Amino acid sequence: MRRPPQGHPVLVQAGTSNVGRDTAARIADVVFVQEQSREKCQSIYADIKARMGKYGRVPDDLLLMPGMAIVVGRTEAEAREQHEFLQASIHPDVGRALLGAELGNTDIGDADLDKPLPLDRIPVTDQGARTTVQNLKDLIARENPTVRQLYQRFSGARGSYQLIGTPERIADEMEHWFRTKAADGFIVQPSFLPGGLDDFVDLVIPELQRRGIFRYDYEGKMLRDHLGLRRPSRLRNR
Repeated sequence: MRRPPQGHPVLVQAGTSNVGRDTAARIADVVFVQEQSREKCQSIYADIKARMGKYGRVPDDLLLMPGMAIVVGRTEAEAREQHEFLQASIHPDVGRALLGAELGNTDIGDADLDKPLPLDRIPVTDQGARTTVQNLKDLIARENPTVRQLYQRFSGARGSYQLIGTPERIADEMEHWFRTKAADGFIVQPSFLPGGLDDFVDLVIPELQRRGIFRYDYEGKMLRDHLGLRRPSRLRNR
């Protein structure tokens, strides 16, 4: 039997608390980030990469990859129509359950759909989803959405930045994040499968390739090669 190719595993880490950032700087190859703004991702990007030196690593040893929930259409109207259809298709029971899960498995099944979620229903701290909980609190304080609006916001994007529009608009935004050091790449979250992913590959990838920021061919045999991560001369102490 032919043995599979041997290589160094790629370690993907999630979590951007102070402990999470330090862990990422010390051992991670990829960091998954969920944030609602480019500016916040820029801050996280700079902070984690600045910590890497004390562990004998350089910034290029780690890729920061925000989640980006994407709905793409050939026209702006097509993208908006698709997004609105998907939002309207979320059953309230499913929406409340998903939102409760984001809040550290808090039961909000009795919450009024057309009123804001009381802040006292949100846990003070949650070790498993601290960043998500804080993002929800910030959103409620900023926009005071109803429970329905809140679960619609989080059911599709799961707390990640959501981008809706034409291939050109989506490529513009992704390029801007990349050029301004808010991201080294993205973890794309299609709105539905397999069609949402097919649309991204068929419509957005060619636009990114045209701009010279996405490859045309695979660059090696291993995931580490495709991500452009160097092969360490020795395994780090993990």
